[in-house]
Amino acid sequence: MTETRRGHVKVETSQKRVRAYLGGHLVADTVRPVLVWENPYYPTYYLPVADVRVKLEPNGSTRHSTSRGDATGYDVVADGTTATEAALRYHDSSLLELRDLVRLDWDAMDEWFEEDEPIYVHPRNPYSRVDILASSRHVRVEIDGVTVADSHTPRILFETGLPARYYLPMTDVRMDLLHSSDTRTRCPYKGTAEYWSVRIEGTDYPDYVWGYRTPLPESQKVAGLVCFYSEKVDIYLDGELQERPRSPFA
Repeated sequence: MTETRRGHVKVETSQKRVRAYLGGHLVADTVRPVLVWENPYYPTYYLPVADVRVKLEPNGSTRHSTSRGDATGYDVVADGTTATEAALRYHDSSLLELRDLVRLDWDAMDEWFEEDEPIYVHPRNPYSRVDILASSRHVRVEIDGVTVADSHTPRILFETGLPARYYLPMTDVRMDLLHSSDTRTRCPYKGTAEYWSVRIEGTDYPDYVWGYRTPLPESQKVAGLVCFYSEKVDIYLDGELQERPRSPFA
């Protein structure tokens, strides 16, 4: 991989084959994708224009970025299927690497693949790591003084840049206090999460708990376990109250 840093933007080429589909049609197929960190948390794929297999039609829109310059907006047209304003090109960017690339809107595409595996939400960050470790540490969870979980068999998930997460067996959780939520979120490393809210003496604590019933292969160790937002509850680890972490989820 090669890497360039300009201002607040990191640009790095990858050796993965990346494909995007729209309406069943192949939009782009490249073995030269470029990862661009538009924010510090995860990258976005920019793909060589030469590897785009459909029409990019200018729609007259523009977008300005202080780090990347002015972008021209395009509609993506794939054999009768049109994704409006689904592509950007930075023709005159001060980042020379971007000039021959196109940024496809992630959510406008139906499917993305790295090699032959589907990917979700955004590209995986090559500098983020997820480790899931079995533990015998004692984890107790309280909400407003009420113990809602107590376990000696947690699986602790360590993810780069985020607080440690304690995934607990449902048999160690007061499931009688939980009720299912309609909320669903997706993670490129773990898959689709479902949520529960907690109800204690008539007070609701919405979406305080989540779990992955069928996680992606690399996160199978948390299948069927549940986790509480440590930013919102009191967690005692081996009897010691933990400081609530600061994170984007606080």
